[in-house]
Amino acid sequence: MYHSKITGIGHYVPENVITNADLEKLMDTSDAWITERTGIKERRFFNPDKDTVASMSAHASRMAIERAGLEVKDIEFIVLATITPDYFFPGSGVLLQRELGLEGIGALDLRNACSGFIYGLSVADQFIKTGMYKNVLVVGAEIQSSLMEMNNRGRNVSVIFGDGAGAAVLQASNDKGKGILSTHLHADGRFAEELYVKDPGSSRHPEERVSPQLMESPSIRAHMNGNMVFKHAVVRFQEVIQEALDANGFQKQDIDLLVPHQANLRISNYLQEQLGLADQKVYNNIMRYGNTTAASIPIALSEAWAEGLLKEDQLICLAAFGSGFTWASALIRF
Repeated sequence: MYHSKITGIGHYVPENVITNADLEKLMDTSDAWITERTGIKERRFFNPDKDTVASMSAHASRMAIERAGLEVKDIEFIVLATITPDYFFPGSGVLLQRELGLEGIGALDLRNACSGFIYGLSVADQFIKTGMYKNVLVVGAEIQSSLMEMNNRGRNVSVIFGDGAGAAVLQASNDKGKGILSTHLHADGRFAEELYVKDPGSSRHPEERVSPQLMESPSIRAHMNGNMVFKHAVVRFQEVIQEALDANGFQKQDIDLLVPHQANLRISNYLQEQLGLADQKVYNNIMRYGNTTAASIPIALSEAWAEGLLKEDQLICLAAFGSGFTWASALIRF
């Protein structure tokens, strides 16, 4: 059986930097309030004349492919995770395929929100293990700034999220004990409405689905029960990390680097404390980019790689929790 190794990682973030001071001009908030509750100092917002989910994904993908020592034509399959596709349909996976000039290869879209990238890694891992593909591109990308209400009504959500894309190349390997050791995926739909965008949905009557009244409704904006999300996140993060360690016979202290989904710095710090990990064993960049949902883990991985923090034989743990609720982990011998 083949094993999956991450051989290249890349990312792209828009040039438009939005600081907490910028948001102070749009809503009743402050740098101190945002920093204390989220750890975020700034985030990136897309340029409508330049950035799309597909174009950002392409930038990140080319970086990952180059770092893997491959050419674009070597990619055999695409898995793209996003909850903010460029079109209602088709999914942005085929648009990325077009951007990369990879005519004819398959492209799969996933909508698992903050857990999307790890779900994507798991899907790609199964394709490689079965021998169906040898080079798979996994991408997480989001444009969320256009979804937010930049006013007092939407401030609890709009101060958190940002835009960006990250990508990883998975390749088949015969090195036993290297690469992706295991992935662990979970969901609990009982809490779907605690973090969601309700409309436009297909269950509405045809005359209501995209009516002017609907477009003015807060139901087309993101809704989040922050306390509920936080309460579940701190539990599920720990559970799914421990599940990955137990499945492979490791202990918490064996983790060389934990890269959690960048949801909230308080969650990451609490998780670090509960796991007893030193500062250098947990990678966070939420202060620079906010919560980029499916893009957050690959962007963080790409930056960690560029900083020399991902080294041969290190044990890397990825973990995520988000809308759905969904949560997931991956344990990787780099």
